Amino acid sequence: MSIEHDHSPLYTKVEAALVSDISAGFLTPGSQLPPEDGLIKRFSVSRTTVRKAVENLVARGLVEIRRGKGTFVAQPKITQELTELTGFVEDMQALGRTPTARLLDKQIVPADTGVARRLAVPSGTLVMRIQRVRLADGIAMSFDETYLPCEIGEKVVTHDLEAEPIFSLLEGKYDLPLTDAEYRLEAVTATPDVAQALAVDPGSAVFLIERTSYTEGHRPIDYEKLHYRGDLISFVTRLARRSREHS
Repeated sequence: MSIEHDHSPLYTKVEAALVSDISAGFLTPGSQLPPEDGLIKRFSVSRTTVRKAVENLVARGLVEIRRGKGTFVAQPKITQELTELTGFVEDMQALGRTPTARLLDKQIVPADTGVARRLAVPSGTLVMRIQRVRLADGIAMSFDETYLPCEIGEKVVTHDLEAEPIFSLLEGKYDLPLTDAEYRLEAVTATPDVAQALAVDPGSAVFLIERTSYTEGHRPIDYEKLHYRGDLISFVTRLARRSREHS
């Protein structure tokens, strides 16, 4: 296939052809792009042209370069609304995805200053820490660290945390209705342990959401550090403008 017959830059033609292949399903999410030599031969263009086209696809989030492995079609991003207090399972089910979890660790640890402040306990108080990988359609989406007061955490960990959502246990099993939550979202890079859990390279872009959920009496009951893959999810919200009186 030659693409030399109009006045547009050649790299835009290569880019458009590859976008068409992705849209049509000839190149599926997770599949590897043909090697450079194959694209050069297919389109009858230079190596520089192919590389520029691929760079543009990377910038558009359609493909990703995995060091030492090649260039792969990116998974489509999930768009999640931050408009009400919901858990991962509820979020993914609302989007038509199949949520699962993999439990990595559960243990009692002393609360550091940050955890203690969120749970309104003295620093060093023993709390339950639960670490899980959350998956959508079998793809790791987030690495979650959940901190609970010890008295409730010791009960929660007796359940199958790969199958039962913690929010459901708190509300349905232990009569701790969740009333509201405080969110803090920050762009960070993946530390080695987070990268390993999410199967990405260390330093990859990650959304860190710190969420403190409250029960009746505005008592903090659940503090979480949610590390979401930046290449697989985006967050949206709706904001209402405060009414102003006109003089």
